[in-house]
Amino acid sequence: MRIGWIGLGKMGLPMAQRIREAGNPVTAFARSDASAAKAESAGYAAVRDMAGLAAASDVVFSAISDDAALHDAITAEGALASHLKKGQTYIDTSTVSPEASEAVARLLDARGVLYLRAPISGSTATAKAGALTSIVSGPRAEFDRLTPLFESFTKARFWLGEGEQARYMKLAVNSTLAAISALMAEALAFTAKGGVSLADAVEVYSKSAVATPLLDYKRAMILEGKYEPAFEVSQMMKDLDLALDVGRVNHAPLPLASQVRQQYEAAYLHGRGERDFFVLVQEMAELAGVEKS
Repeated sequence: MRIGWIGLGKMGLPMAQRIREAGNPVTAFARSDASAAKAESAGYAAVRDMAGLAAASDVVFSAISDDAALHDAITAEGALASHLKKGQTYIDTSTVSPEASEAVARLLDARGVLYLRAPISGSTATAKAGALTSIVSGPRAEFDRLTPLFESFTKARFWLGEGEQARYMKLAVNSTLAAISALMAEALAFTAKGGVSLADAVEVYSKSAVATPLLDYKRAMILEGKYEPAFEVSQMMKDLDLALDVGRVNHAPLPLASQVRQQYEAAYLHGRGERDFFVLVQEMAELAGVEKS
């Protein structure tokens, strides 16, 4: 199956590699000479326009940053939607708003193009291992048909409905991740005040009733105090803003998410917008006057 790809970033590149390793040729969209060189160095054919990408693909994936990027790549004048035809499928793996996703759906439906909303959950490490979780909504028959593609880069796949259900679920997941980081930061500062070492506290948490795989992913950066970004504070702020906007429109109260959002704002204002979102551990350690982690 011929695959087109938009967005060879931290998550997109390993996902595309897994799909290619499963036997599917991949053509990448490249806006610039630098991005074309990056795609070609990774072993992909590169095209410089959306018409070329559509012509080279049976299925087009995207892994992009936000609503604005989705609009520029898919729904703007001359973007991908205007070049896709009946019989092709578009799959977006990004975290975007239901509203932006609905705009894509309307355009593609008018052209007879099938559309799967398929945001992913996981880290750069799980992406490289082909162990992401895919949260999918859209035509069930098309999801079933393309399950082998999803299996190449995921360990778990969930189909939630025919519409925008996947968008709501992904925002809920990321809001929960944001809260876990905030609560963990608060708790580790609290235990440090009581004389518990950071290593001991993290170990107890990892074997307790509130153990989470997320803590295992973040353990090294917490203990070393090196918050090289897998998912940046600024990205988490964007996702919380999306969730809060959707909650307001739908009258779904999110009081805790609103409070957690302010903790990320503080980290951003302290110059940590490009650090990993678990840098809140460092934020709270400083606020509590305990040794930096």
